Amino acid sequence: MNPYESHPARILEVKDLTPREKLFTLRFLDEKLNEEFTFRPGQFVIVDVPGFGEFPISLCSSPTRSPIQLCIRKAGRMTKFIHGMKEGSVVGIRGPYGNGFPMEDMEGSNLILVAGGLGMAPLRSVLWYALDTGRYEHVWLFYGTKAYEDILFRDEVLHLLKHGSAMNCTVKLAYEIESPSCIYLEQGFSDRVCRGVVTDLFRGENFDIENSYALICGPPIMYRFVIRELLNRKLSPGRIYMTLERRMRCGVGKCGHCVVGTSVSMKYICQDGPVFTYWDALSTRGLI
Repeated sequence: MNPYESHPARILEVKDLTPREKLFTLRFLDEKLNEEFTFRPGQFVIVDVPGFGEFPISLCSSPTRSPIQLCIRKAGRMTKFIHGMKEGSVVGIRGPYGNGFPMEDMEGSNLILVAGGLGMAPLRSVLWYALDTGRYEHVWLFYGTKAYEDILFRDEVLHLLKHGSAMNCTVKLAYEIESPSCIYLEQGFSDRVCRGVVTDLFRGENFDIENSYALICGPPIMYRFVIRELLNRKLSPGRIYMTLERRMRCGVGKCGHCVVGTSVSMKYICQDGPVFTYWDALSTRGLI
């Protein structure tokens, strides 16, 4: 696809996920494009409404499934406008952009997915790609959320919490604010649900570190503690991947808003990322 060309896509479905996030299912008006469009988990697109504005957003659906889906949080003027759009409306889609996760390089290994809050959206693409293809040894999903009402893709998460073992998938959930629903979950899955932070979920887990990769997405403060936990377990910095979707901008490196680092090591989040290893973070000032 031409990275500068916007393609019209119809909103097929709008689903409320939480009080702040909605899931949009879209299909291109061009049927040939629907057949040809592909992407890597971790890549993003630009959504635009002619005459109003545009914004970058990670693809939260898997390349193994169609149509495409976007999890959009109402956080500003543009996203508020999108939240008000109805099924049948048409928006423009440009992309995909960025590098995405190196899924082929990780085949045959364990995947440790660590998500915090909205970080569950891009990691959902990885999760279902891994489970649909069956090319990975085992998948762990450690998901930290503020409250039960804030769990993204709640039905899917709870289904995998209960039945994931049949697909070589282990889901563990941490919450901060107590509620009857969380207490009920914790009583039923005391070894996989707890009140606390996402790093609490690592307790009792023994990974084959030599055959594991960690993929992280969440609020900035989370990275420091999750990476420390992984390094303490002797996971190589080159096997720790982070997606810095919060810094995505134009997608083509023209606006300059995503540039980080110095003259010695400079990165464009949109082009060199948004997925980076911890080695990249060690060598590029201000990356995380």
